[in-house]
Amino acid sequence: MEIKIQTEEEVRDINARFSDLLDHCTHITDPEDIKLIKKAFHFANEAHSNMRRKSGEPYIIHPISVSKIVAHEIGLGSSSVVSALLHDVVEDTEYTLEDISFNFGDKISAIIDGLTKIAGVFDKKSSIQVENFRKLLLTLSDDVRVILIKLADRLDNMRTLDSLPRNKQLKIAGETSFLFAPLAHRLGLYTIKTELEDLALKYQNPEIYHEILQKIRESEKKRLLFINKFSLPIIEKLSEHNIKFDISGRPKSINSIFTKMEAKKVKFEEIYDLFAIRIVFEPNPNIPEKVQCWNIYSLITDIYMPKPERIRDWVSTPKANGYEALHGTVMGPNGKWVEVQIRTTRMNDIAERGFAAHWKYKNNGQVESELDKWIRRIRELLDKPNSDALEFMDEFKLNLFSSEILVFTPKGQIITLPQNASVIDFAYEIHTEIGNKAIGAKVNQKLVPLSHTLSSGDQVEVLTSDIQRTQREWLDYAITARAKSNIKIALRAENKMRIETGKKKLEEELREINLHPNSRIIKKLINGYDVSSKDELYSKIGGGIISLDNLKKVLKKNTRSKWIRYWELTYSKNLQKSKKAAERPSKRSSIDTEKPLIIREGVDEPGKNYRIAKCCNPIPGDEIIGYKSPNETIIIHSSKCPTATKLMSSHGNLVVSARWTSHKILSFLASIKIQGIDKIGIVNSITNVISHDLNANIRKINIETHDGIFEGSIELYVHDTKHLNNLIMNLFKINGVVSVNRIEAGRDKQIQ
Repeated sequence: MEIKIQTEEEVRDINARFSDLLDHCTHITDPEDIKLIKKAFHFANEAHSNMRRKSGEPYIIHPISVSKIVAHEIGLGSSSVVSALLHDVVEDTEYTLEDISFNFGDKISAIIDGLTKIAGVFDKKSSIQVENFRKLLLTLSDDVRVILIKLADRLDNMRTLDSLPRNKQLKIAGETSFLFAPLAHRLGLYTIKTELEDLALKYQNPEIYHEILQKIRESEKKRLLFINKFSLPIIEKLSEHNIKFDISGRPKSINSIFTKMEAKKVKFEEIYDLFAIRIVFEPNPNIPEKVQCWNIYSLITDIYMPKPERIRDWVSTPKANGYEALHGTVMGPNGKWVEVQIRTTRMNDIAERGFAAHWKYKNNGQVESELDKWIRRIRELLDKPNSDALEFMDEFKLNLFSSEILVFTPKGQIITLPQNASVIDFAYEIHTEIGNKAIGAKVNQKLVPLSHTLSSGDQVEVLTSDIQRTQREWLDYAITARAKSNIKIALRAENKMRIETGKKKLEEELREINLHPNSRIIKKLINGYDVSSKDELYSKIGGGIISLDNLKKVLKKNTRSKWIRYWELTYSKNLQKSKKAAERPSKRSSIDTEKPLIIREGVDEPGKNYRIAKCCNPIPGDEIIGYKSPNETIIIHSSKCPTATKLMSSHGNLVVSARWTSHKILSFLASIKIQGIDKIGIVNSITNVISHDLNANIRKINIETHDGIFEGSIELYVHDTKHLNNLIMNLFKINGVVSVNRIEAGRDKQIQ
């Protein structure tokens, strides 16, 4: 950070921003708390006085902005506001945690400790970002406010991302969409989650983001007119029934519109529910809130025809993050479907401010909520011994599910699981021992295997056996972190037991032939039984996979001459030296990650330092990023590729921005999916358009027909996205062709 003394104008701006922060701390009324916040501001301002952000503005503006998010958008109290003001002091200045503790107390010091970034705490090979994330989650055991302040910190960083170079933008945006946005969702911070997703899209796919934003702005007047027309009869109806309410219309987020366009392969104009109407009402304390929500829904359906299959009742069964509301979709004016969200003021507060509001409304006698259970599961996961931080992050990501199912135990208890959870996930959710001993289940009274995928409303009875042992294949269909973690622990424990049993068996067999186990004998047995290590030998003996009936024969067969052993040993040493020399990284990297990599003509020239990723096969015209592999080769991914998103999050320091140059003389592999009405000559028409009209080479074509419909896939070589778009538009013109989609990054994408 650049060192520069604040100007008089900057000092005025800083003081004005801090006054604005205090104005937004409306729920903090104790004079002592206000005094502490002012003390923290002066302390942080002095500590950061000579520091500036990449944008050139004084650094103190960042802590002030984070504190405002913490106070106003999340609704946390004075301790959190003070911690937000001080959150970078220990990391970036000479002040220590002891200084914080002395000036602000142990509580604030503990929160700052959780927020301080420390690299290399666990596995040295893992990304610094991953390690910091795990350290951050460890604080869930002590104070969840650390997570909430960190999310506010990430939001302000995303709002000010313009000043960073492209490769840093991609790293931070990828990390945000992969971990921080789902975490905000899981903690019920919908507003923050939505903004994080939109900002991540802005930097990962800027063209798409600005295109959707422009279309939303262009349709704003028309949308407002429609909302007014739709709302007027509802306002009159609710007013007649003396209901105190507020009604508002909001467009869907840019990211959710983009996701829906991708999933349904439709244009912006074809999305029918571009916005939702929200009704927030003041409930009558003498009538259950659930009853009042349904009464309002009934009044609305007296005016507009409902769509029964689109009712979402999160009042009876709140989401795992505490969200409560009644959602319904009705047919509005001009034949347009409109989503209506019905909430009480309490439900709205929880929906907007998530975890902070959850505690505000929690009574001492209230049963443990789904959000409490989730935090308890995370604590359990963090307590499990696991040295691989990347594996931990993958398992944690599984717990950030946005779609849940509700299933029932035989006694009617509700269990919340992620969508696509299997019986084995349910078994481990009930109890670890039930999972370890599970052999099958009865789902709705029907016998099913442990791999059976559950659906909402299923009633599940797990069948167990005392002789059952944990199976490795369970990992293939277990999806919750709790199930996966416990299966791995059981497998490790079982393997350890097999090793001990096998070692004892081998020692007994060797004693019978008057031999004692030593390194020479063990090496002979490793070669004789074709295993890779001593532990594998013991494990297979203990598990009965290796029989020791032929022990004498194996020992004799593997007695080699002294010269053969000498030659093998020498060859092995030389081979290891060659491998180490080949794997040794160069002292100086030839790739500058700060500058965008230009993909030039002559991709196949000798010495090129990049290659196209096979998982997504980007072509010129696609938004791309580069990932620097251990051998210094840059792997080019589409920025929308799921693998790329994960790499940007877990290995952000190895991400390189990249862009195409002209590639008219080169061809790139692309795949398309085509469907239509089967008729004579359709395949010939398709190949003629591709080969003759647009001069593209076909690598593979597969067309199948059934019941008068044909569908197929084609792999072909094109120059860029423009070439591919022209080809798709020409295929659309063929009589009988109904749809043509590009197959990209594991999903179909329609090119318009």
